[in-house]
Amino acid sequence: GHSKIKAEPLHSEEVKREAGGTWNSLKTNYVELDLEHTLPVGQSFRWNHTAHDTFTGVIGHRAYELKQCNDALQFRLIAQAEGARADSEEDANVLREYFQLHLNLSDFMTNWRSRDKRFESVSAYYPGARLLRQDPLECLFSFICSSNNHISRIHGMVNKLCRRYGTKLVMVKQSESSARDAEHLFSFPSLEQLAEASEEELRKDGFGYRAKFIVGTVKQLREKTEGGTEWLAGLRSVPYREASSALMTLPGIGPKVAACVCLFSLDKFEAIPVDTHVWQAAVAHYRPDLEGKSLTPRLMTVVEDTLIERFGPHAGWAHNVLFLSELAQLKKKLPEKLQTPQKRKAKSPAKAKSPTKAMKKKKKGEAY
Repeated sequence: GHSKIKAEPLHSEEVKREAGGTWNSLKTNYVELDLEHTLPVGQSFRWNHTAHDTFTGVIGHRAYELKQCNDALQFRLIAQAEGARADSEEDANVLREYFQLHLNLSDFMTNWRSRDKRFESVSAYYPGARLLRQDPLECLFSFICSSNNHISRIHGMVNKLCRRYGTKLVMVKQSESSARDAEHLFSFPSLEQLAEASEEELRKDGFGYRAKFIVGTVKQLREKTEGGTEWLAGLRSVPYREASSALMTLPGIGPKVAACVCLFSLDKFEAIPVDTHVWQAAVAHYRPDLEGKSLTPRLMTVVEDTLIERFGPHAGWAHNVLFLSELAQLKKKLPEKLQTPQKRKAKSPAKAKSPTKAMKKKKKGEAY
């Protein structure tokens, strides 16, 4: 089950011996970085859980195999852009930036535990839950795919975009990865590559109404005078609300998707994506006065402001830990008394018997 990582943590030396020395190490520990609490939880959709404690995925033009150890993150490069030179120092730097290892999660945790009783009770069950610093273009289009969707289906859509329009990465010689991994190893498409996608083609590929938003957003980004990729990167240096408003001028981007893109790719650590599940948890634990109200964009901001006031400028990181305790596949790590109570059944018996689509999706693993 999910507790395996903690049950038998490998030591990094064991991994090196077992794999004949092809692995490299980044000094960290599972309190600072736990792959299970970071990669498959709906921030990024590029990672496959390929073996015990091991994940394979793509960051930019590099594909990695990552292995969880109790005293280090073990990694090896398994594919890269055609013609790229081997550069193990840069391979390590890409991972340091992606996992934002310069930020000390333990210090944050101590601060948040002192500010909030619920956080203090829940956080011990979800160590090492970090936020990823993703490429803004990839993050934006991934979360356009996320609307009314669950993690495994978004994963399929994002990887379909990569296979159809991205660039195939070349396997590194010493890689022992299986051919099954090789077919997933494409870089995320550039804006120019995405411009080749037509709405009709995307609909045929199962993107549904999101096809229109993908094509529309590509078109609007390509019309930016400084270039769409540069425009997105530029949002890293403006305040959160300004970045969020700018993103919401693009087709199909509402406040929740904008908050996800801000939090996971634009360095806006106070951003909190509020969906119905976050809303229910916030009402249950922080704002009982809002019980019975409907979630509107104004109330999304009220929830964000409440949590920012409680946790401070890195509230999005704190919320990420609380979010894991609401995720179907991780919720069961909590003792029952700490779990957020299920929303009361609807008054109408017909509705009570048949769970809503949203509840069904939550069971499969709702995205942010």
